[in-house]
Amino acid sequence: MKKLLLMTFAMVIAFSLNAQIETPQPSPFTKIEQKVGLTDVTLEYSRPGMKGRKIFGDLVPYGKLWRTGANKNSMITFSDDVVVDGTTLKAGSYAIFVTPNESSWDVIFYSDTNNWGTPRNWDDSKVAAKTTVETYAMPMNVETWTISIDDLTNSSAQIGFIWENVYAGVKFEVPTDSKVSASIEKTMAGPAAGDYYSAAVYNLTEGKDLEQAKAWMDKAMSMIDKPGFWQLRQQSLLYAKLGDKKMAIETAKKSLAGAEEAGNADYVKMNKDSLKEWGAM
Repeated sequence: MKKLLLMTFAMVIAFSLNAQIETPQPSPFTKIEQKVGLTDVTLEYSRPGMKGRKIFGDLVPYGKLWRTGANKNSMITFSDDVVVDGTTLKAGSYAIFVTPNESSWDVIFYSDTNNWGTPRNWDDSKVAAKTTVETYAMPMNVETWTISIDDLTNSSAQIGFIWENVYAGVKFEVPTDSKVSASIEKTMAGPAAGDYYSAAVYNLTEGKDLEQAKAWMDKAMSMIDKPGFWQLRQQSLLYAKLGDKKMAIETAKKSLAGAEEAGNADYVKMNKDSLKEWGAM
């Protein structure tokens, strides 16, 4: 019995030691990050090799859904909404599946990305976009399954699928023009109220050029229909720093009224403390 226990213990130790040995994965994981125009695109997938096997029409059958790689389903992530074959894909992550045929592939972007392989229960409502693309024969074999982001322009790119001697590509469009146009319009329109307010509060907090801070604060308040009690609080403190006690008190009372209406006890107390300090309560 003692000998059996010792043998069992030795086998457990040997197994534990072996489990700590790191070896190369048969289908290595890869992650690609690419900027297309102003949109961040990330590809994550595992890469099986040919290893002397016939791939399409054999290892990967025609007419059958395939996970585009090995292990967990391949995944693509877009930071903005993009367009694939006229269909808008919302910003987010999608699993990529294909149904390969001899001369074309059906490419599917699937909203459920948590499948090990193809989904056990396919749900058509999770198909975010689907398109059919032609395949092209290459003059040589590519040993390792490859998904790439190619043909980059400011407004589009191509998701390329390459294995054996087959290439297929899916074009997607990114909203570069609308993002740049919005940025131009915002910049050319000048600073927003929040920009003036933030600059004024910074100068107030740091004790820098209070006259400039007042000019920025006045500009911000003139652009806001109904200033918040927290904004009025900062304006009252700025008036106090500049020695204008009358305006500081007047503004603090407005801030106090707003804070009481909003039920914000902290700002109620801060305003009352300041009003007492300035002799108004």
